[in-house]
Amino acid sequence: MIDMNCDLGEGYGRYSVGDDNAIMAYVTSVNIACGFHAGDPAVMRKTVDLAATAGVSVGAHPGYPDIQGFGRREMNMDPEDVSAMIQYQIGALTAFTTAKGIRLTHVKPHGALYNTAARDPLIAQAIARAVHALDPDLILYGLSGSELTRAGRSAGLKVFEEVFADRSYEEDGTLSPRHLSGAVLAESEALDQVKEMIEHGRVRTRTGAVIPLKADTICVHGDHPSAIRLAARICELLHTLSPNSIKGRREFHENHSD
Repeated sequence: MIDMNCDLGEGYGRYSVGDDNAIMAYVTSVNIACGFHAGDPAVMRKTVDLAATAGVSVGAHPGYPDIQGFGRREMNMDPEDVSAMIQYQIGALTAFTTAKGIRLTHVKPHGALYNTAARDPLIAQAIARAVHALDPDLILYGLSGSELTRAGRSAGLKVFEEVFADRSYEEDGTLSPRHLSGAVLAESEALDQVKEMIEHGRVRTRTGAVIPLKADTICVHGDHPSAIRLAARICELLHTLSPNSIKGRREFHENHSD
């Protein structure tokens, strides 16, 4: 059974990114920006309210303190500073989920922080420790086969191995940097990639190699040019492959075990 997630709440002030409300009809979990790379208190509360109404699982999406760069610029931070930063952002979002009467289910780092944690064991361990210290029942989302998923398991957390519908891969299993041609996939390419990942547990890289991966959750980016249509078509594809492939909303997370 597959979870489908989307990064949301990434506007702030007068600026909005994507149609958060519309895409919730097609996903089972959402990762809400916590104010460092995007989001602000009003946007966070509004997105939590939308998710609660839609019945989707709510997770924190903490990132580097980099509004100008949308959290996509690497920062050289001490692991203990990363740990504190993670807890700070999760705590901020938890205030809104608590006020709404729902439970925070998971944590997924954002952007450059996510990519750094995928390959740097010290940063991965700092994130895993921070999450476990706050709530050992939280699920940690990380790039499939990465240092982050390994650190999460070592810390005693449940882990979702994450794959990406609309991003290409490098031969080491990392995501292709966005500045490279072909890093962001067109809709038809994304559908073909999802089918290959789910049916065969593998992905064809940007350079044409084929590598294995495990998929517990599929990410569709809310800022993709055709995000809503892509999410809808992935849902159709998953139901075609297996009618029970997508578990219902919060039930998926409550019943999941590694």
